[in-house]
Amino acid sequence: MKKAVVFLAAALLVLGSALPLAGYWLTLTLLRQTPAAASSDPGGPGVSSVPPAEPGALPAASAPPAGSAGEVLLRDSESGQTFTLSMRDYLIGAVASEMPVSWPDEALKAQAVACHSYILYCRDHRADESAPWLTVDPARRRGCLTDPVLRSYWGTAYQANYARLSALVDQVAGAVLYYDGAPAGASYFAISNGQTEASENVWGSPLPYLRAVDSSTDLTAQDYEVTVTLSAEQVSAALADTLGIPTAGIDPSAWFGTPSYTPSGYVDSLPVCGQTVSGTALRSALGLRSACFAIRQEGGAFAITTRGYGHGVGLSQWGAKALAEQGRSWIEILAHYFPGTTLEG
Repeated sequence: MKKAVVFLAAALLVLGSALPLAGYWLTLTLLRQTPAAASSDPGGPGVSSVPPAEPGALPAASAPPAGSAGEVLLRDSESGQTFTLSMRDYLIGAVASEMPVSWPDEALKAQAVACHSYILYCRDHRADESAPWLTVDPARRRGCLTDPVLRSYWGTAYQANYARLSALVDQVAGAVLYYDGAPAGASYFAISNGQTEASENVWGSPLPYLRAVDSSTDLTAQDYEVTVTLSAEQVSAALADTLGIPTAGIDPSAWFGTPSYTPSGYVDSLPVCGQTVSGTALRSALGLRSACFAIRQEGGAFAITTRGYGHGVGLSQWGAKALAEQGRSWIEILAHYFPGTTLEG
């Protein structure tokens, strides 16, 4: 198990994380207009002493420190300052950043428990015990929303929304997913391609509870399939700047070869200008919504169709919504997406 987590940390040195569902709602139009900008993906290469700024992807590993879970230590990515929230306030703000408060109760409760498990996993896998557990961006409604941001975001609906969400969080207070005696890295993302992805196909190492499971209800999610068009110049610049792959002297029709796929249908790897590139690395370089993509050349440009949104590992938020609408409980939703974990608290 320890070896698996170490390999996972190494993989994260070169892989970015996916945008959360809140970013999906807020930046969909921007992504369609400027999808080639690598900086539009808040993840990116490198692992610092704090977990990644974007929830949903697992942080680097270290020996689990002791400490109370009563307060959560966070870093504001915009100001660089650290701040603390009570666990309750963190969970309210985290769920609000990940799911619309109008979604079904059981989906919101499942998300709350995933957030709780995830933040404890982040706490236990900091490289430095004194470092913040997670980097968030409340001003852009990513990772966790503080109360002033919630008041601004919800406006006149603040009282009603806060009362509803806080009551749901209180119903699952203390509930945490565990695996092998420790909080599970309960990763989450917006939409799968119809099946979730195994962790080793994204982060390089298998974790027993992050396996591929059916999430076929995602096929009916809003904007499940999206096509963007990038100019050859945009693609060339992204390949050179992000992956160090030059395209000079190579006809654009020969830039991309035939991809291989993971069992879940995401791109495993493909030839790019004579080099083999992983699907997750190309996704990051081109700012794509997911690693389930197809590329076709159209004149002097490339049309890229993606299915799903996010890294695909763990809880599908649209899948949780669909299961809740089918009458499944938050416990059943978590058991479906995190097989082999135990629920405690």
